[in-house]
Amino acid sequence: QVQLVESGGGLVQPGGSLRLSCAASGIISRINDMGWYRQAPGKERELVASITWGGSTRYADSVKGRFTISIDNAKNTVYLHMNSLKPEDTAVYSCKAEIGLYRRDYWGQGTQVTVSS
Repeated sequence: QVQLVESGGGLVQPGGSLRLSCAASGIISRINDMGWYRQAPGKERELVASITWGGSTRYADSVKGRFTISIDNAKNTVYLHMNSLKPEDTAVYSCKAEIGLYRRDYWGQGTQVTVSS
């Protein structure tokens, strides 16, 4: 069984920074890619950023230039460095990993990020 454990959420003032971490553990055959999604109240879940095991990245337009996703292959851990945070970044951030030949998705429990003064 695969588990994803997230950490690093919290309350931050506008313009501040946070780093989210997501560690995958369990029986892992092959991680294809990992990503961060977010869902704000009353809105649909959206992709924030994703990264393949080889390091190719993709970002939502709203976070380009402010957020950076990175991966530590040895630790099966993905990070999301968030800078210049805005109130509209407030959401529950969830980690997803696509694992194995059959591309099965696994999700973390989510972590709250609140940007407010």
